[in-house]
Amino acid sequence: MKKVVLAFSGGLDTTFCAVYLREELGYEVITVTVDTGGFSGDELRRIEERAKSLQVSRHYSIDGRAFVYDKFISYIVKGNALRGNVYPLSVGAERVAQAVEVGKVAKEQGAEAVAHGSTGAGNDQIRFDVALGVLAPDKLILAPIRSLGWSRKKEAEWLKKRGVEVMLEVQDYSINEGLWGTTIGGKETHDSWEFPPETVFRKTKALREVPDRPREIQIGFEKGLPVSLDGSERGGVELIEELNRLAGEYGIGRGVHIGDTIMGIKGRIVFEAPAPMLVIASHRELEKLVLSKQQRFWKDHLGQVYGDMLHEGLYFDPVMRDIEALIDSSQRCVTGDTRVRLHGGTYMVIGVRSDFSLMKRDLAVYGEQQSLWDWRDAEGFSRVYGVPSRLHSLLSGEHAE
Repeated sequence: MKKVVLAFSGGLDTTFCAVYLREELGYEVITVTVDTGGFSGDELRRIEERAKSLQVSRHYSIDGRAFVYDKFISYIVKGNALRGNVYPLSVGAERVAQAVEVGKVAKEQGAEAVAHGSTGAGNDQIRFDVALGVLAPDKLILAPIRSLGWSRKKEAEWLKKRGVEVMLEVQDYSINEGLWGTTIGGKETHDSWEFPPETVFRKTKALREVPDRPREIQIGFEKGLPVSLDGSERGGVELIEELNRLAGEYGIGRGVHIGDTIMGIKGRIVFEAPAPMLVIASHRELEKLVLSKQQRFWKDHLGQVYGDMLHEGLYFDPVMRDIEALIDSSQRCVTGDTRVRLHGGTYMVIGVRSDFSLMKRDLAVYGEQQSLWDWRDAEGFSRVYGVPSRLHSLLSGEHAE
């Protein structure tokens, strides 16, 4: 029997795919669940039980958290990459990691096809298709949800007729939870004015439930990446998980993003990203202290390009390795500590320090005395600096009285 390897989350869409691929297309189905930080041990066991109940021939559970952090999150942080200046790219990197593992299993199992549960409207279909096309170019790519064009309600009804029950709330929202954030789509997110109910949020407390008193934390960085929390060294995955828990307790990390999809239409999601908000804000402030003006400008520009390409499924374009090289070079001195205050759903980076600080009190203090130049140098600089503006005014007469 021909084999297909399916990226499997255990949700409505991939549950439908597993049954449809077996019953309607005649495939032996192998499922792969890649934990990118969104599953507990109990949830992974339930997903495995779900897969077996759907009569798949084999199920793989793979821990992809370290891979996602090392290959993707690290550059999102170092590049200060935020889609639309708000969204920390919580999903795009996960899809690449999932495609990598699906491609590996497909080769090991000698499968003829690979499959995913993406629709025909969103970004995920492109991310999966492009990545799998690079990683498993000899495999047929199947996407039943896309090719059928069914609604989630119709999928649920089709499954119910075959004795497969799905939770009713699954029909209303599509929730993707990972190490780098949770995205929420469905119902209210399809309207640019509406907002989903409190019940859809998983990582952040409602403001009425957060602690009354503010709390300060310290995040330590080494060469652009967070390495400690309140002076205690942590691995990247552990630190992000702890910050998600800590900031989520204060209701921090919720946001809404409207943007252009890869297919050219507008899309809207609600997200929870407690750790990303704190880490990127802290990293940016530390860079302001240790990098030159031009370093920050060009690194942030290319960081945004990098984030956009990652989000749009182009991780394997060779220019991404070139951008990574520049970003890595820019982070040589981005080492130090940040102080962050958490209070009532908000956060503020209130302090930053580094041995590589360019803010030297013994040389110059903004608005006060300094030892790098004297008053004559400042006067001459001001005169020369204003020459282009003065010449334009003289020639155009725009500012003449």
